[in-house]
Amino acid sequence: MSEVLRLSGVSKTYGGGETAIEVLNEADLTIDRGEIVALAGPSGSGKSTLLHIAGLLDNADAGRIEVGGSDVSGLDDRGRTAARRAEIGFVYQFHHLLPEFSAVENVVLPQLASGVGAKPAGKRAEELLASVGLAGRAGHRPAELSGGEQQRVAMCRALANRPGLLLADEPTGNLDVETSESVFEMLLGLVRNEGLGALIATHNPELAGRMDRTVTLSGGKIV
Repeated sequence: MSEVLRLSGVSKTYGGGETAIEVLNEADLTIDRGEIVALAGPSGSGKSTLLHIAGLLDNADAGRIEVGGSDVSGLDDRGRTAARRAEIGFVYQFHHLLPEFSAVENVVLPQLASGVGAKPAGKRAEELLASVGLAGRAGHRPAELSGGEQQRVAMCRALANRPGLLLADEPTGNLDVETSESVFEMLLGLVRNEGLGALIATHNPELAGRMDRTVTLSGGKIV
C-alpha cells in the first residue's frame, strides 16, 4: 500500500513566553491508502490542530508533511490550496454546506473549481449521493434536509474530487446516536469503496473500534 500521509517531527506551539501552549511536540504519523485510522485523545489534546496541519489549513512550526508522497511542508498559499483541492477531502462536525445551492450542486461545485466539466461533475455528484441513499434528495437545499442527510452530502462533497486522503473531525459529533451510527457506517463504506486513506478524529471508542487502528494524541505526540 502506498502512503497518503506522513507527518515527521511535527511541532506546533501557540503563543509565546510564559503563556506559550505546546500542542504538538515532534508528532509522527503515517497513513496508507486503503487504511482508516481513528485519532483519539481528550478534548484539548490537539486533534483538530493535527488535522488542520495535515490538511494544510495551518502551518507547523517544525517538521515535515508529505501528502501523496510529495513534501508539501514548504508550499506557498497557492500551492497549499492546489494540494488540498487535488489530494485532500475534509468532513467537519458541522456540514458547512452552501445554503443557496442544492445537495447535488454542493457536490458539483468543488469539482468545477478543479476544472472538471459540468457534465462529468454532475454525474459524479449524482453517483456519490445515490451511494449514500440521497438520490431522491439531490435537488433539495440544505434547509430541506435533516441533519444526517446534510452530513451525508458533506461526505460526498469531501470525496467529489477523488482525493487520496480524507480528514474528518468528529464527523458525527453533532448527530443523535441513531443517526450517528448510520452516517458513520456510510462514511466507512464510502472511504473503503473509494480506496483512500482516512484519519478520523473521534471521542467515541465504539466508533474508533470499527476502524483499522487507533492512534492517540497525548502530550503532543502520537502514541
